[in-house]
Amino acid sequence: MILILKQGAQENEIEPIRQKFEAMGLIIQEIKGENTRMIGFAGDTSKINEDDVMVHSCVERIMRVSEPYKLAGRKFHPETSIFDIMGRKIGGGEFAIIAGPCSVETEEQIISIAESVKSSGANFLRGGAFKPRTSPYAFKGLGLEGLELLELARKQTGLPIVTEIMSPEYLEVFAEKVDIIQIGARNMQNFTLLRQVGELKKPVLLKRGLSSTIEELLMSAEYIISGGASQVILCERGIRTFETTTRNTLDLSAIPVLHAKSHLPVLIDPSHATGYSNLVESMSLAATAGGADGLIIEVHNNPEKALCDGAQSIRPEAFDNLMGKIQKIREAVR
Repeated sequence: MILILKQGAQENEIEPIRQKFEAMGLIIQEIKGENTRMIGFAGDTSKINEDDVMVHSCVERIMRVSEPYKLAGRKFHPETSIFDIMGRKIGGGEFAIIAGPCSVETEEQIISIAESVKSSGANFLRGGAFKPRTSPYAFKGLGLEGLELLELARKQTGLPIVTEIMSPEYLEVFAEKVDIIQIGARNMQNFTLLRQVGELKKPVLLKRGLSSTIEELLMSAEYIISGGASQVILCERGIRTFETTTRNTLDLSAIPVLHAKSHLPVLIDPSHATGYSNLVESMSLAATAGGADGLIIEVHNNPEKALCDGAQSIRPEAFDNLMGKIQKIREAVR
């Protein structure tokens, strides 16, 4: 629900309305319009009697919002969000590059890759400490030791770290040590985890589920934002279709669709989307031209011996070459 206020509405007229809806447990959002002042209310608004609202002289009219994702949607937040995370910006024309290995393996490995991707222009360092794997026998990450190695890499390079949380038991550790908490595709609809991560009020990278619709992705973002997090970054990483040539099917149309429906930044993960290193460059360039707010790319200094997803990881020299091409695409699009 959105209240359109009359021009010249005074704060002392608006405050009683705020207090009434806060007492009902609703989330209140100020909405900026060019010539109009509005207030949005998210939550269970079904019990609100519109006649009771209209008795307030400062209210011009009421608009019901049909989309279930209020806080993630553009009607509540018309302006495109730009997030500043440790001095690095994401969204609104700023282009973020998150790069690093699928899994943290050794101190030498993660620091070497971190230094390399930073020198090529990456803004953030990714690396898995806890890895969700299809096979129970596959390498599942170093766990807390992996987080410590990511911290060392951040100290060495200054790059903010992005890593995936798998279990609520590590919420406090992630709140303390991680700069952007990643929710992976398999946990996109783990609603309890989403709400708990939101309550940390940390930046969150939310990946689209393997078989999830765009609306389902936005509803998952709604869970996180309603929990208290204000900086949620959406990530398209390929969806499962009948096609078996690639690991997943990269839905590049999600970029303009999400930008139309939501104010949140949209990143593309060409590594997980394709599953093959030789496809990463072309999909990265296509995503850049298509209006993505950034990319998350897997980079490994020895893909053949990587403990996780080596087939989709590119070498540091290939990443450096790709960064030059991305810059040319961005200049051409501008």
